[in-house]
Amino acid sequence: MKIVGVIDLCAGRAVHARGGIRADYAPVPSVAGVAVDGDPLRLARAYIDRFGIEELYVADLDAIGGGAWQCNLIRALTALKVAVWLDAGTSSVECAERAIAVGAARVLVGLETLESYEKLHGICRAITHERVTFSLDLRNGKPIRSTATTIDDEGAETIARRAVNAGAGSLVMIDLARVGVGAGVDISLLQRVRVAVPDVTLLAGGGIRSAGDLQALAEAGCDGALVATALHDGRITAADIDAARNEPGTTNHQPLTTNQSPPGTPPTGRSSPPPPSRWR
Repeated sequence: MKIVGVIDLCAGRAVHARGGIRADYAPVPSVAGVAVDGDPLRLARAYIDRFGIEELYVADLDAIGGGAWQCNLIRALTALKVAVWLDAGTSSVECAERAIAVGAARVLVGLETLESYEKLHGICRAITHERVTFSLDLRNGKPIRSTATTIDDEGAETIARRAVNAGAGSLVMIDLARVGVGAGVDISLLQRVRVAVPDVTLLAGGGIRSAGDLQALAEAGCDGALVATALHDGRITAADIDAARNEPGTTNHQPLTTNQSPPGTPPTGRSSPPPPSRWR
């Protein structure tokens, strides 16, 4: 099981996400007793040095909200030689290629900004489906859809299946209402999503509180977890992460590593996602 450290970026600072109310996010003061004072690079180094974290989930909240990308900061994080999963509100091929160019190993395509499964299919064809992760964005278990979307108002399991059929090579289930408040992950929903998409890498985020939660995720068939608050306050330790890594995943997908192709280099060996007839 992989543990991915979360860094939420807002106006150049690393902020502590709580309940999905982005206007209330404040700079991260410390992690495991180490002062970071909202510095994203210090937070990333603490994850790497203190916990042995090898992959980072970086959410550019400015870009997700329609603002400018924090490209220089993202490049600095990818230069730390850990694989970066980048969520920058990507919903087009142009944005996906830009994410690769700034050093992302995987590109998040979130339900809350996605216009259609056709757009997702195009992104998967452009940068290869292995590098595309669909973010199943939820609030209190309900999918969060873009106001401009053509995606039907359906259950989380159905949306997950359609996203994978459109080509997504991995999936993250994240409930924004649970982020940073210690509510735990909805294990029942996670299990249903796992049944709907049995053959792709599945991660969960939002509300993970302890090593016990990591164990419960593994038992539910989850391949990894996005963790922030429980690392910041020390409820999850380096020993817990080592133990979680020894938990078997349910898929055989290998993690991408940073610099698999130089930033800005078009990927090679493209594999085609399933045809449109399978999206529904």
